[in-house]
Amino acid sequence: MTAQPGKYRFLLINAFSLAPGSDFQMRSFSGPKETQIYNYEDVKPFLADVDWDLNPGAPATHGNWPVTTKQAFMSIGNNRLPLVREGCASGRYNAIVLLGGGDPGYMESREIGRQYRIPVTSSAHAQMHIAGLLGNKFSIVDIAESHNMQMYHLVVQYRMTDRCASIRNVNYPLPSPNFPDDRPIQAERDRAVQSGSSDMLEAAVRESIAAIEEDGADVIILGCSAAFWMQPLLQKKLMEIGWDVPVLEGARCAIEVAKTLVDLGVDASGLAFPSERPAKWRRKKVF
Repeated sequence: MTAQPGKYRFLLINAFSLAPGSDFQMRSFSGPKETQIYNYEDVKPFLADVDWDLNPGAPATHGNWPVTTKQAFMSIGNNRLPLVREGCASGRYNAIVLLGGGDPGYMESREIGRQYRIPVTSSAHAQMHIAGLLGNKFSIVDIAESHNMQMYHLVVQYRMTDRCASIRNVNYPLPSPNFPDDRPIQAERDRAVQSGSSDMLEAAVRESIAAIEEDGADVIILGCSAAFWMQPLLQKKLMEIGWDVPVLEGARCAIEVAKTLVDLGVDASGLAFPSERPAKWRRKKVF
């Protein structure tokens, strides 16, 4: 389905898609576009004024399971760059939104977008910058050790080390062939949605409180898209306890930042992402 002309004409691109028959699917990889977005009902109001298409993501080449390692992040990041270029070159969109936690391929996608003067946004980058508008320091509540280190890398890459209070680990890893039944996130999500609570959600509450009380965080960020479902539940529980802190989720932040950039009529800096032969160049780069 092709987006129709409107103020916001966005292409949303999932991080990857798994081949049919995978034992480790955590969302749909086919069918209506709405079914292929994590927690669509939470995201839906933020897309109400957007003409949007969804690319399900390039087929995963690291394996037929979710991303758990830096090698896999690099693989899927590289795989979706042609999708970004295709979307930019089509002329149908005025922004590209990269879905998924860990921001695979984001910086390279911004370089592509700059060539077409089209802004590109992603979850972690948008969350961290919005967190800076809301408080002094943020903490990332994330799912597992390997994913924690991807988020750690992003904090350093995005120059957020002075703003990030900590990364807190609830230890609910994504499924993989080596550990197919290890603390399944889907079961925790279903239990929390049905009853208002689950072990994973309660772990997120504990780690958020520790981030606030011990680390000095005044904003909470959720690290992995497989955990974005926790946002309204975690926000509610923290408020009930008395902690009045924002809890940010990636897809909504990336969509709203894309709208802001479209409204401002800007994309990325041509100095940060220079063309192959820029008209002006700098003799020296400083830190």
